[in-house]
Amino acid sequence: MKLNGAQIVIKQLEAHGINTVFGYPGGAVLTLYDELYKASDKIHHVLTAHEQGAAHAADGYARVSGKTGVCIATSGPGATNLVTGIANAYLDSVPLVAITGNVSVPLLGRDSFQEVNIIGITNSIVKHNFVVREVESLEETLREAFYIANSDRRGPVLVDIPKNVQSDMCEYIGKIPLPVKRPTCSFDPDEVAKIIARSERPYIYAGGGVIASGAQEKLLQLSEKIKAPVGFSLMGLGAMNCDHALNLGLKGMHGRYAANMAASECDLLLAVGTRFSDRATGDVSEYKKAKSIIHIDIDNAEISKNVPPFMEICGDITDVLSQLLPVLEDKRHDEWTQRVIELKNEQQKQEDGYSTEGEFTSKNIIETVCCYSDSDTVVATDVGQHQMWTAQYYKVNKPRRLLTSGGLGAMGFGLGAAIGGSFAKNKEKTVLITGDGSFGMNLIELATAVTNDIPVVVIILNNQTLGLPRQWQTMFYESRYAQSMVDRKTDFAALAQAFGANGHRVTRLEDLEAILKNLPKNAPTVIDCPIDCEEVVLPMIPPGGSIKDMVIGG
Repeated sequence: MKLNGAQIVIKQLEAHGINTVFGYPGGAVLTLYDELYKASDKIHHVLTAHEQGAAHAADGYARVSGKTGVCIATSGPGATNLVTGIANAYLDSVPLVAITGNVSVPLLGRDSFQEVNIIGITNSIVKHNFVVREVESLEETLREAFYIANSDRRGPVLVDIPKNVQSDMCEYIGKIPLPVKRPTCSFDPDEVAKIIARSERPYIYAGGGVIASGAQEKLLQLSEKIKAPVGFSLMGLGAMNCDHALNLGLKGMHGRYAANMAASECDLLLAVGTRFSDRATGDVSEYKKAKSIIHIDIDNAEISKNVPPFMEICGDITDVLSQLLPVLEDKRHDEWTQRVIELKNEQQKQEDGYSTEGEFTSKNIIETVCCYSDSDTVVATDVGQHQMWTAQYYKVNKPRRLLTSGGLGAMGFGLGAAIGGSFAKNKEKTVLITGDGSFGMNLIELATAVTNDIPVVVIILNNQTLGLPRQWQTMFYESRYAQSMVDRKTDFAALAQAFGANGHRVTRLEDLEAILKNLPKNAPTVIDCPIDCEEVVLPMIPPGGSIKDMVIGG
C-alpha cells in the first residue's frame, strides 16, 4: 500500500511497540503531527512546555519502562532544544529515538528559515544519526534507528526528516522490526573463577550496565557466593536492596565512607557494567594500587579507557554472569567480612557524631520523603548537592526507580524525567528531589504535569545558592563565592499555585510529614524546603585526589 512519509513514521512507531511519545509541534513537522492526531487512539502524544523537557521526559520514560523513548521536535530551534536531552541519554546509555523535522530537501544548505544542520550538531552525542532525503528510504531508516538505539550498549539515535519527505508517497512494505543485537561474549569462566578463588578481599563495583542488562539478581548471587561487598556508581543504585549486608551504597567522590574504604583495601575489584569515570576513581595511579581489576562491560571502548584492568571481558552482563556463576566456589572470607563490618561501624560513628536528629536538614528531609514512598516509587533528581544527598540517603531498593543525570550532570533534567517516569507507570506518583538552582532551569514543565494530572511531588532543597559550586569555592577558592549565591526572591509555593499545582513552604519535619500524608492523587505538589547554605555533601574526595585525601566532615 502507498503511504506518505508521516504515515510511515506512525506505522513504524506502532511496529516497535511505541504508544507514548513526547514532543512539541512546529512548521516542519505539521504533516507528522496531522498523522499523530489521526492515530491518537494508538499513540498518546504528550505536549511538553519545551523541547528539552520532551527529551528528558522520553529519557525518563525509557529508564523506567525499559522501552525506547521517543521525542519529536520541529526544525531549527526545536531540534537544537533537544540537544541537551540527547547528550544526557548518550552519556547514560538510554535508548532514545529523536525525530526532527527540517526544511524541504531542495532548501537544505541554503540557510532557510529555521534550518540547522542537526546532523552535524549531534554527531558526537548519538550512536548514529540519519537525514532522510527520499521517502523510499524512510521505513528502513526507522527500523535501523530503533535497532541501533537498543543494540549492544544502548543510546540515542536521531532521524531528521525534511518536510517534503513527510508528505511524499511511496509503497510501504511493512517489515517486522530488526532483532536487537547483543555482543557475543568469549571468555574463559574457569580462568576468571581461579582469579576470584585466589582473592582474599574481593569487592564488586557495579554500575548502570547491571540495570540495563536486567542482571540485578545475578549480581546478588555473585556477591553472596564470593562474599564480596558491593559499591555502586550513581547509575547502579537500585540494583541491590539497600538493607542487604553486602550493599555499601554509593562509591566515588561523594560515596559512603565504607564503600570507598573497602574499594581501597580490596585485593580484587570486579567492575561490572561501569566505566570508571573520573568521579569514581580520582587519582587513577592510587586507585589501581595493590589490587587486580577485572572489568566486565558491554562496550569494548570503555575497557582500558580510564583504568587498565588485569583482565577484560566484553559482553552483556547477564550473559557473562550466567557463564561465570556456575563455576564459582562458595567463599567465606571471614577476616574481610569482619573488616567490612568495622568500616560500616566507623561510618555510623562518623554520622552519629554530627547527627541532626529532628532538625530541618537535607538528610532528614530526604529520609522523611523516603519513609512516605514505597519501594516501587520512582524518584528523580536534578544535579547538585541534593543529587548526592539523595544518592546517599534515599533508599532505592529496585532497579529503574532512580532517574538521575549521571554522565552529563544536566541541571533541569529532573522534572521532565519525573513526568516521563510517571507516564511509564500509568501516571503513578513520582518524586523529584531538586535544588532551587536546578528547578529554575526547567520549571516550565510544571505546566505539563498539571495539564496531564501527573502526581509528581517536587521537593525543593532551597539553600538560595548553587550548592556544589559554593561548596567547592569554600574548599578550594578561599570562600570567594563568585556568582554561586543565587539569593532569588522566587516564591516557589505561589509559583506552583499559579501553574495550577499545589504549593507549600515548610520549615519543620512534622509539617512536611503532614503534607506527605495527604497528597492529591492526580495533581502535582511542590514543597519548598529552606535549608542552610552551609550544609555540605560529605564525605568528599577532592578532584584528582585519592582515598587518603577523603574529607570526612564533622
